[in-house]
Amino acid sequence: MTVIFFVNGVLLASWTAHIPHVKASLGLDDGALGIALLGAPAGSVLAMLLTARLIARIGSRRMVRITLVGYCLAGPVVGLTGSLAGLFLALGAWGAFQGTLDVSMNTQAISVERRAGRPLMPGFHAWWSIGAFAGAAVGALGVAIGLSLSGQLAILALPCLLAGGWLATQMIPDVPPAARAKPPAHSARQAGTAQRAAWLAILMLGAIAVADMLCEGAAADWAAVYLRTTLGTAPAVAGLGYACYSLAMVGVRLGGNRLLARFTARRLLPFLAAAATVLFAAGLAVNSVPLVLIGFGGLGAGVAAVIPAVFSAAGRVPGINAGTAVSMVSAFGWAGFVLGPVLIGQLAGATSLRIALTAVPALTALIAVSTATCRELRQA
Repeated sequence: MTVIFFVNGVLLASWTAHIPHVKASLGLDDGALGIALLGAPAGSVLAMLLTARLIARIGSRRMVRITLVGYCLAGPVVGLTGSLAGLFLALGAWGAFQGTLDVSMNTQAISVERRAGRPLMPGFHAWWSIGAFAGAAVGALGVAIGLSLSGQLAILALPCLLAGGWLATQMIPDVPPAARAKPPAHSARQAGTAQRAAWLAILMLGAIAVADMLCEGAAADWAAVYLRTTLGTAPAVAGLGYACYSLAMVGVRLGGNRLLARFTARRLLPFLAAAATVLFAAGLAVNSVPLVLIGFGGLGAGVAAVIPAVFSAAGRVPGINAGTAVSMVSAFGWAGFVLGPVLIGQLAGATSLRIALTAVPALTALIAVSTATCRELRQA
């Protein structure tokens, strides 16, 4: 499973260094590029919603094999487009395969975790983050030596397909949905109530995912901007904001399996989110570069284990296929990731970026409360 998570991250991140070249070669301005880049998350969200039904029928291990091939083959097409519409559609197709692979590998990870009988999801997500770091480095190297985006993704696709495809054949069958207590035959109302309770649980977990991914999107798109424009730091220092965030996230995820086994999600997640709230709010209040960097690091640590724990909890909701549950929660999360930077930008335009970023500690405080009270996380 770690290889599949790594492959997902390395391919996705490897193209980011080529974005300026793609923008220049197609003659796009910032607004047009922003529209084109929406293709990937739009494709991911739509595919996740469609996957909700499909994965319950054919299973996650078959879905991983199919979507891994599509993900590896669709990537090079992005570099062959010659227009804004073509780039949007190519990114949409690539994003659809990436999103479906994301749901499928997380569904398989739930089965592995349940068979092992101990938390494993944070470790899997750590390898996605490590893959993203490696992909960013590969992309930077590709740009430095003049390798095209299509050539780079085609070269990466071969080992990813060979290693990931072979290991996918060793995957296990999905764990069937947890059974509910069977109501009496005459009690159709009780059955309907149980079904509504299950979907309310998915909505609750989805809401937590939205809040978490809003924070992640804000950190990814606004950390460097805040440090550069509001605090006036050098470009190299501005880049440290997201680096601190990412490194703290990887560190917590690498130790997340042991942390969740020892403290459980209902204790660990509220503590980390509360710490993130205090550290990020302090950084904004004092507004000094060192404290802001500590704040972004605290934010990365605070949200690192939320999505892995939420996916695990979604897979345990009684009466709902794990793949269906993960698809719905993932779609919520991706929507939050897309909307987060936009909302921060709108707030910043109406007030200031510093004031707009106060939404982040407000969201982490909400995460702290909701993870402490969410029934599905308390029953982990």
